Amino acid sequence: MQPSSAKSFVVKTLVSIGAHPDSGRPRRAMTDSRAVELALNLPESELEVVHAGDPAHPALGYYSGMGLSRIRVLAQEPQADAVDTLAQYLQQDMPDIILTGTRAESGESSGLLPFFLAQKLQCPVVVGIAEILSIENGQAKVLQALPRGQRRALSVSLPFVASVDMAAPMPRQSAFGIARRTQIDVSKVDSVTLDHEWMNWEETSAKAKVKRLKVVKAKTAADRFKAATAKTTSSGGQVIKDQPVSEMAKAVFDVLLEEGVIRQK
Repeated sequence: MQPSSAKSFVVKTLVSIGAHPDSGRPRRAMTDSRAVELALNLPESELEVVHAGDPAHPALGYYSGMGLSRIRVLAQEPQADAVDTLAQYLQQDMPDIILTGTRAESGESSGLLPFFLAQKLQCPVVVGIAEILSIENGQAKVLQALPRGQRRALSVSLPFVASVDMAAPMPRQSAFGIARRTQIDVSKVDSVTLDHEWMNWEETSAKAKVKRLKVVKAKTAADRFKAATAKTTSSGGQVIKDQPVSEMAKAVFDVLLEEGVIRQK
């Protein structure tokens, strides 16, 4: 469903550098790219994609390859706080809609950036949207993604900040040829706030917990195969059959009483 609007409106989508969950290689973030896709599908809109970080980062090509003519990069060092940098830039020319991903795939990955931005910009925030249904009369109707595939329609006044959920439409494939034609507009930030807490952190690769293996004492391959495929036998139970119904019922009652399922008054 395409949203209806009476006039053109400004949308700014904030993107970050993602990381592959297995290899850790830089890529476009999954929810950030969905936010770009959502903005590209909005008719009568002026889109600007904004990134705070290194203008020469190669992962920006994954976003520009989605068909963007330009990307605005707020140049800053990794130890700088992106919230203050983005808030200063957005306050200069406040857009109608600010779209972000759910959370970054590197760094703190707290998912709090939309809330901090909304607090600094003094505008409402909507979490986990999957679609923008309509925009008219200063109001936007959005579809919020809920657990188990449910959806909820919400009405929010412009301007607002919204994080895009994984339930949003999948991003289009990135094309290398289109990425080469994208222009990177670099803006210098006047004042930079350092993230002192992050600077004191020490990042290490996560290690999987060691699982205890069951030692199988088998001499031949047939014994090892039999031990690997054998079903575990239960212990501590008893099978009652061909007994009076009252005795079988009492045995079940005793088990339920022992396990605490029922209580005897």
